[in-house]
Amino acid sequence: MNVSLWDKGSNIQMATNNGYPATGKDMSKATMGIAVSTDTVKAGEVTFEVLNSSADTVHEFIVARLKDVNKPLPYLTSDNKVDEDKADVHLGEVSELDPGKTGALRLDLKPGNYLLYCDIPGHYLAGMWTPFFVK
Repeated sequence: MNVSLWDKGSNIQMATNNGYPATGKDMSKATMGIAVSTDTVKAGEVTFEVLNSSADTVHEFIVARLKDVNKPLPYLTSDNKVDEDKADVHLGEVSELDPGKTGALRLDLKPGNYLLYCDIPGHYLAGMWTPFFVK
């Protein structure tokens, strides 16, 4: 499955209120995001082929299983990032991908709701997340 980590460039002021879930938020103002070739897969082994399509920003890719799809992830305001130690089930990541670089992550996923996100400071609230479903 192909994944692209994107942003509108480092010269654009980052959005600061577009964390998950998006209910009532204007996600058209997101300045960063994650695009996936499909948002639903069958249970079993899944390989995420991740490309940082940014021209000048480092990104990372994290897979977490959501216990409650209506609940926001715990956030450390002082660090400007998700509290990964408390954020549902953190299953794996491709960390700190330089612009234009690729990485891969292979996981055996069970049916459920997942969140794919970047936890570089500020990126999650800039809109850099997407829901993902395993049937």
